[in-house]
Amino acid sequence: MEIQGKTILITGGTAGIGLEAAKQFLANGAKVIITGRDQSRLDKVKKLHPTLIAIKSDVANTDDAQRLFNQIKELGGIDILYNNAGVLSMSTNLGVANDRHLKEAEYEMSTNYFGVIRLNNLFMEMLKSRKESAIINTTSILSYVPSVIEATYSASKVALRFYTETLRKHLEVLNSNVKVFELLPPVVATDMTAARNDKKVTPENLVKSLIAGLKNERFTIRVGDTKLLYIINRLFPKMAFGLVNSKKHAKQLLPQNSAR
Repeated sequence: MEIQGKTILITGGTAGIGLEAAKQFLANGAKVIITGRDQSRLDKVKKLHPTLIAIKSDVANTDDAQRLFNQIKELGGIDILYNNAGVLSMSTNLGVANDRHLKEAEYEMSTNYFGVIRLNNLFMEMLKSRKESAIINTTSILSYVPSVIEATYSASKVALRFYTETLRKHLEVLNSNVKVFELLPPVVATDMTAARNDKKVTPENLVKSLIAGLKNERFTIRVGDTKLLYIINRLFPKMAFGLVNSKKHAKQLLPQNSAR
């Protein structure tokens, strides 16, 4: 797939994987539009990278999503939709029964799963109208093996992985020109994982693998430890579960309401 000259929308583009993706897509000759929930962070990224377009928007909010679509349409549309935005809530994933649990679980699923479907539905006809277009969904190594301290997050990524696979197949049956890519990162060195002591891949190397996968039309892009865990889980699922859920992981506290 050609990247130069394409227009890409990256959700959750103010930090971590999304910000690194914005930088590398710019370097590859793409026009980049990012979204985020924090205007001050959007302004900061815009100041550092004046050629990109920054729009405040929350993928979990239906009205925000519609406004975003309208703004993108006025700007001339996009060729690539990169669904990168994601949230992780500590009380949700620890399974603690408290007043915040259900509310945070709903928001996490609305962002990580329903938010992707929401934007895909809005932008699908626009993408179909392009000569060459793509949807990129970021799932996770935890879509293969769940983490006991990231239960809802893991569940949201399983849902997104299955949705991504079926969306790709449906579009293939329809002979659509919209290509569907899935990026499956291992633990990535971002604010979301700052409290974890695991082996981590850098956002820079992760996005390099993403762009290489796009150019080579490798639709399932497993990076780093995700490749190994995928194989181990197929052959030795109990071993894979133990690797993800060691005792040290169970003792770790995750940052509240972190976002990718």
